[in-house]
Amino acid sequence: MAEFIKIYEENPNPKEINRVVQVLRKGGLVIYPTDTVYGLGCDITNTKALEKIARIKGIKLAKANWSFICADLSNLSDYVRQIDSATFKLLKRALPGPYTFILPGNTNLPKEFKKKKTVGIRVPDNNIARALVKELGNPIVSTSIRDDDDILEYTTDPELIHEKWDNLVDVVIDGGYGGNVASTIIDVSSGEPELVREGKGSIEIL
Repeated sequence: MAEFIKIYEENPNPKEINRVVQVLRKGGLVIYPTDTVYGLGCDITNTKALEKIARIKGIKLAKANWSFICADLSNLSDYVRQIDSATFKLLKRALPGPYTFILPGNTNLPKEFKKKKTVGIRVPDNNIARALVKELGNPIVSTSIRDDDDILEYTTDPELIHEKWDNLVDVVIDGGYGGNVASTIIDVSSGEPELVREGKGSIEIL
């Protein structure tokens, strides 16, 4: 049975954030709000939790293309090879915001992602998501809970999300209604920005 925890985005309660982070540290799965759709996430350093998400999604962990939710750009060098100043300026302009940037991964990636040449980085414009990552001390691996055949309300209404995912995850955060448009994905791994998917984020930043 998943805990259902109300957290207000304007001013996330540190006690509630800490409660959720304790669950993440123990390998729990958490559904939380972002600046786009609600996400399903776990601690990037916990193999068992990563495997659980892969099972839920029906994919092999080695093939998973999940993004890393970061609190800001200061941890970028932990997982990303050095990027040029034009790319960094683009990231600074766009983040926090509804974008996923595909960047060249480095050798520090957790072993489950070692074979990957690239990594998707997100810094959502959402105080709850960023507070979780800050308190946890490392990124959260994240995937969208949205299914293409889903009824829209399920992916935006936290109570319905809780009902649907109750037996699959450990915590559902009620951070208010979510969006139903995913992030804009921009691949900057080769140095030249390339639009992969147009979503909520405006492509005029390119």
